[in-house]
Amino acid sequence: HVQLVESGGGSVQAGGSLRLSCVASGDTKNYCMAWFRQAPGKEREGVAVLDNVGSTNYADSVKGRFTISKDNAKNTLYLQMNSLTPEDTAMCYCAAEPAVFGYCDLKVRTTRTRKWGQGTQVTVS
Repeated sequence: HVQLVESGGGSVQAGGSLRLSCVASGDTKNYCMAWFRQAPGKEREGVAVLDNVGSTNYADSVKGRFTISKDNAKNTLYLQMNSLTPEDTAMCYCAAEPAVFGYCDLKVRTTRTRKWGQGTQVTVS
């Protein structure tokens, strides 16, 4: 029963950095949390996931550049993005899935339990 609100997007030059935040209205410690993105003309794709016990997974395109983390006390998910390129330009979405269902991966899923934020735009030029 969480609501998600993303922030931190913006416009940066290639090579720059941004940190996205996703604030949840409730406790997410028992959730899988993830970041997805959708570039113009492309399908939504998984970027990074963080399960309820601290395991992470990243898309190959962002490994070594992006870091997903969470502050449980603040119910906030983060995505630190470094060495950004124009190919990273996309609308970025935070997502939450109850960990009990095990759907904690990079696949885009539409389920009765998955929550999505409204998105925050990242533009790299």
